[in-house]
Amino acid sequence: MLNGILPLYKPRGMTSFDCVAKIRRLYQTRKVGHSGTLDPNVGGVLPICIGNATKVVQFLVASGKEYQGSITLGFATTTEDLDGDEIARQAVDAPFSDAAIDDALAQMTGDITQIPPMFSAVKVNGRRLYDYARHGETVERPQRHVTITSFKQRQPATYDSEAKTQTIYFTVACSKGTYVRTLAVDVGRALGVPAVMSDLTRLKSGGFTLDETVTFEEIAAHADAGTAGELLAPIDKALSQYPRVTLTDEQWQRVKNGAPISAAEGQQSAPDANTMVALVYQNSLKCLYSYRPDEQRYKPFKMFAVN
Repeated sequence: MLNGILPLYKPRGMTSFDCVAKIRRLYQTRKVGHSGTLDPNVGGVLPICIGNATKVVQFLVASGKEYQGSITLGFATTTEDLDGDEIARQAVDAPFSDAAIDDALAQMTGDITQIPPMFSAVKVNGRRLYDYARHGETVERPQRHVTITSFKQRQPATYDSEAKTQTIYFTVACSKGTYVRTLAVDVGRALGVPAVMSDLTRLKSGGFTLDETVTFEEIAAHADAGTAGELLAPIDKALSQYPRVTLTDEQWQRVKNGAPISAAEGQQSAPDANTMVALVYQNSLKCLYSYRPDEQRYKPFKMFAVN
């Protein structure tokens, strides 16, 4: 069975689940998972884990994301993007200056608190928020804390004098769980006008960038030629942030049975409860071990292969 990470370019118009279902057919396996939902109207990087690589989904999800897109000032919708029904409109009678826009973006930078949009997949009392929204029900939404590393204009904003709207073009780097749609609404709020996210593309996720992605057309061509496995990145790609420790034959005999290793064998200076190491045997990454300060040794966190 094939194992690895497929850096898919998710086309607009497909859900993340649609992509998983199609990959299952192309790779002829049920063992497929994605590393973070993208809305149907958003394109870009969507790493797909196949085979044993599904064990690293949590590490891909935890990685930071980068996007580029646009925010249109002057109206708001139910979904915070162009898919929803308009619920507010306020003419932008004169364009905001670059300085004013930069200041609004800066206000959203750093550690912030967001309230997810009603049209989102967040669960409350066992139901998705979008299910409440579609039935016209309201429910208290949980706050989430996210980090916005960078939020900047990538080109000058444009002004539509007829529609009385202004469009901001941005790039943003953010932590997992960030709703960029909500960022767009908050930028409008900082400027005193309603706003929507009018375009979005994911540039980076799980350590993969846009220029590393492959399309469904490319995957299908490789599947027909029997070379679809060549498109997969190794599981190691999702774990590149962890220091490698190469095991001896004797150590591997212990580790493959889940035995702990000593602090010295972990080879890290001053390890603490956040320290993890990737254990490698014969050039193959086998597992992650985490340090237990109370025991002063490393113990298994996630096993990927035992042969």
